[in-house]
Amino acid sequence: MCGIVGYLGQKEAQPLLLNGLRRLEYRGYDSSGIAILEDGHLGVVKRKGRISELELALQKQSLPGKLGVSHTRWATHGIPSDANAHPHLDQSHRLAIVHNGVIENYQLLKQRLSDSGHRFESETDTEVLAHLIGEAYDRLSPDDPHRLEKAVRTALTEVIGTYGLAVIHADSPNLLVGARRGSPLILGIGDSEFFLSSDVTAVSGQAQRVVYLSDGDIVAIRPNGFDISSLTRPRAGFEISEVEKSEVETDLSGYPHYMLKEIFDQPEAIRNAMRGRLDLEEATAKLGGLNMNPQQLLRIQRIVIVGCGTARHAGIVGEYLIESLAHLPVEVDYASEFRYRNAPLDGETVVFAVSQSGETADTLAAVRESKRKGMRVLGICNQVGSTIARETEGGVYMHAGPEIGVAATKSFTSQVLVFLLLAVLLGRLRYLSARQGKKLLEAIEKLPEQVASVLARHEEVRAIAEKYAHADGMLFLGRQFQYGIALEGALKMKEITYIRAEGHPAAELKHGVIALIDERMPSVFLCPQDGVYDKNLSNIAEVKARRGPVIAIASEGDDRIGELADDVFFVPQCSELLAPILTVLPLQLLAYYTAVGLGRDVDKPRNLAKSVTVE
Repeated sequence: MCGIVGYLGQKEAQPLLLNGLRRLEYRGYDSSGIAILEDGHLGVVKRKGRISELELALQKQSLPGKLGVSHTRWATHGIPSDANAHPHLDQSHRLAIVHNGVIENYQLLKQRLSDSGHRFESETDTEVLAHLIGEAYDRLSPDDPHRLEKAVRTALTEVIGTYGLAVIHADSPNLLVGARRGSPLILGIGDSEFFLSSDVTAVSGQAQRVVYLSDGDIVAIRPNGFDISSLTRPRAGFEISEVEKSEVETDLSGYPHYMLKEIFDQPEAIRNAMRGRLDLEEATAKLGGLNMNPQQLLRIQRIVIVGCGTARHAGIVGEYLIESLAHLPVEVDYASEFRYRNAPLDGETVVFAVSQSGETADTLAAVRESKRKGMRVLGICNQVGSTIARETEGGVYMHAGPEIGVAATKSFTSQVLVFLLLAVLLGRLRYLSARQGKKLLEAIEKLPEQVASVLARHEEVRAIAEKYAHADGMLFLGRQFQYGIALEGALKMKEITYIRAEGHPAAELKHGVIALIDERMPSVFLCPQDGVYDKNLSNIAEVKARRGPVIAIASEGDDRIGELADDVFFVPQCSELLAPILTVLPLQLLAYYTAVGLGRDVDKPRNLAKSVTVE
């Protein structure tokens, strides 16, 4: 979850590394640091807190040099502090390392090194890795031109865990070494310069091409080129990819926060997700990236969806969509639990792995477990070249563009739309008529405009947020297609406001949840005019009978809901299949404006990071 940037080239490293860290701060913001090599001297500056603290320190102690590594941290081992910030040094203080991941056997390694006389300055597992590499380096001949690469390779054979790392040494002024296993790392290639980073967004604008390193890869970068080898197997070559234009566009465009910008990006994100995928003539969807012909799609007997957080909530909406349109059984699981279950799977089951980044550690582990059991695994992700995209047999890119805000918004609606298209495709192969399919596609085409019309009324949501900003907690309640939206609304609220929020099926009120209802506990009901509308009205009445405030998300033209709810936000009338994409929008805005009203750091909520690349 930490952010790594390394540089070797002809320019001063410090401004390039800082710029990369700013682009990666969403990956972790407990502390940050830089190490730069100049004339055999390794200069290191690191600070607890946001990157702005590091920038202030560097104004007093600038680091010259054209080779360096940098890091922004999300703490795993050790509290956020100057000492625990990366980079970490080895025993000689001549080797510096930045690391994303978890070294699971670091305590055993630390004890062995301590017994050999090593002394440690931090509580981190990463410093142990620095000392381990340094120890291996000291055992090798000073005349060996590959001394640092060999030391990294030797040390990593002792490591249990995950890592994306970058290493420099004062004895090697023209060498940057990187390695990855389980944590993302990319090699950026510019004009006579090279980068290492945990995310392509850090180097977009500087590097025109990238290599997405694979697990077990070790890369040695020198001014005249680079060499990639593997720790675990013979290297079968690598692919150099162009940096896509969408990966470069990460500015705020005048918005105060990335989250708000990305909420308002959603009409275009939905257009991008559907572009070229609606076949009105055949009344079906086209998802060629699945790499499955109609006969193979027809043989599917069961679908398992795995994801974490927002991605899992999109999968829950997808479950209802696919079961409704294709009559296929669908199971949605936490990716973190799926990998440890002995779930009964067979060759006619397809596993869909959902992840915005394509690097989520638990989801990636679920992918590998499914492949190990012989399942066909497909991905739904946003990042071209991500690990999940490369390790699955096919899938669907969302094309939502970069999402920087920690609280996912446009990736969620894009994922739901992808599931809707998948449901139409599978439904047309089975039970859905051409007339029904065409009607759905025509409704889907209207979604971008409907989304824009909802977002244009954001001030209505702001007023509701101001009214309830100081609530003790919130309940989010929905049924059927709206159940996943209730979960997502609660997640958004707790993520960025720190208000305790829960999502439940509305009918579960009577099974314990209703005990929480009082005058200080608002309930947000997702109540469009769908097949369970009257049931939802009954549940609202139950809450009102106990003096609980009610916020309702309802369909335009509904003249009954206002008699029960204290506050109502209306979304356009549409099929219940499409309604989740509209009803989630006011919940995203509600969380955003509540957080702003409470003075929260919307884009960098406490204890969270964007890409969860550690277990």
